[in-house]
Amino acid sequence: MLITGKNQITFIFMNKTDTKTKSVKAAKKVTKKTAKVVKKATKNKKPHGPDLYKRDEHGLLQNTEYHFNEDGSVDWRSMIKPEFLYPNKGWFEMRGQQVPSSTEGLRDNQLLIMLGGIKELAKLRGFRAVAYDVRNVEEGYVTSRCDIDWIGNYESSNMEVSYEDYANASLENTDAFCEKFLETIACNRSFVRCVRNFLNIHIVGADEIDKSGNRSESKSTFTPSPSSNAPITPSGLLEKTLLEKHDVSSFDSFKDMLRDLWKEGKYLNEEVKDWNSFDDISAKEARKLIGIISK
Repeated sequence: MLITGKNQITFIFMNKTDTKTKSVKAAKKVTKKTAKVVKKATKNKKPHGPDLYKRDEHGLLQNTEYHFNEDGSVDWRSMIKPEFLYPNKGWFEMRGQQVPSSTEGLRDNQLLIMLGGIKELAKLRGFRAVAYDVRNVEEGYVTSRCDIDWIGNYESSNMEVSYEDYANASLENTDAFCEKFLETIACNRSFVRCVRNFLNIHIVGADEIDKSGNRSESKSTFTPSPSSNAPITPSGLLEKTLLEKHDVSSFDSFKDMLRDLWKEGKYLNEEVKDWNSFDDISAKEARKLIGIISK
């Protein structure tokens, strides 16, 4: 209040600055800005170590981008990294075509997948255990059964699933180098087949293909046995094994053997009733039977 003259009073109003309020607001603003920066830094931080293997309630890796099929299942085919795929040279040479220099535009049946790609897929899906049953059916011929216990995910109602598949390695389907490692080759082939069949991958594994074309006859020391003239197919090898191991020389006798295996619970397959010859047996079932009758 200011007195300027007689009976004249002038009121002057002045704003009072609340220093404390301004300080609090400024502090809050800085805190929010800092929190935003920290949040952004955390979001951009790349996962490492154990974080890469954390799975969510659906059994999927939290830090992996998945692709899905129309039915909701995981599209495992699309999860294969391009560096694990290459053109199937044999497919093109068989048809007199030039082998492409890249995989671009090629169909699945024109491709091969490396063992590393199969291992990567198995790791993405998640498994608890892998086991092999390897049998030396005869000299120069080995069978392997691969059993994989897969962890549960939403595709299996979060229940563990066991899956098995068979493969073989022989002097008839490997090159001269691999003939020294038939057990290893058979195991790799059965593993590849087990993973890709379980995950519906229709690309043949590079380890599965017949490499006998690379064999040099002069380097092979294997002398075929008299019975090795049987057709080099899974069903032919089954027929050959039945003759040599069980003295079963006819398909009718084999059907009798199948009935015994059914009763013993060793081999249960409803398709058996439709088999009229060894040629009716699929490659997968023939390999499975070879493993059973070789025990």
